Amino acid sequence: MLHGWMDVSATFQFVVDALKAQWHVIAPDARGFGLSDWPGHEGGIYWRHEYLSDLDALIDHYAPSQQVNLVGHSMGANVICMYAGIRPDSVRRVVDLEGFGMTAAHASQAPSQLTAWLDDMRIPPILSTYASEAEVAARLMKNNPRLSLDKARFLAGHWAKIDTNGRYALLADPMHKRRGPLLYRLDEVMAVWRNARAKVLHIEAQASPTLAALAADVPLDCFKARFKAFADWREEIITDAGHMIHHDQPERVAALIDTFCA
Repeated sequence: MLHGWMDVSATFQFVVDALKAQWHVIAPDARGFGLSDWPGHEGGIYWRHEYLSDLDALIDHYAPSQQVNLVGHSMGANVICMYAGIRPDSVRRVVDLEGFGMTAAHASQAPSQLTAWLDDMRIPPILSTYASEAEVAARLMKNNPRLSLDKARFLAGHWAKIDTNGRYALLADPMHKRRGPLLYRLDEVMAVWRNARAKVLHIEAQASPTLAALAADVPLDCFKARFKAFADWREEIITDAGHMIHHDQPERVAALIDTFCA
């Protein structure tokens, strides 16, 4: 199970608690998040491809001779969908939680992308800190109004730690905020997706705000046509949920995972 951007592996605890079947679940903190080390990209950025190599190493270690089921949310969903096309023999099922890819970029955007990258390199990014764990929980609930207080308190304990100034700092390398110099090439992404042989289950929140933002400039059907690249793709729409769908409806998500991966 791979978490999203600015998140940690504990994000999946509510889904894991709701699983009915017996699974061996591995949920790592991605590099630069949670309890994983910050690789120390001094003056640099995190590259999307690094998450693929990290996943490859984990699978080589835990399941070198068998296929695996992959679950990912948001950024993590994008990683597992790519991995399924890069290592098609290693992946049995893919469960994509609110993973849409990114807005397709065009060559004409290259100058502004490179300018933004250079501008970002001039000033070290920073992340907000908080006076208490309760403040961290309140921030999580502000981000997701559907999140209950007990869940927010649990997540806050994994999402931040006390720093040298006695403040609660997020367990995330601020370098993640830097934009990269490369454009998102949808044609390349879809070429990788076409190589996947695993069955793919896309789980999406009804009226997903993330999808609406990504598809703001194109008709929704045109945006989602990208998923036709997968040979075997189906979707489930979940009501009363937002982008953090695994927090809002963990029992429903767990039931879909149990059934799809059985």
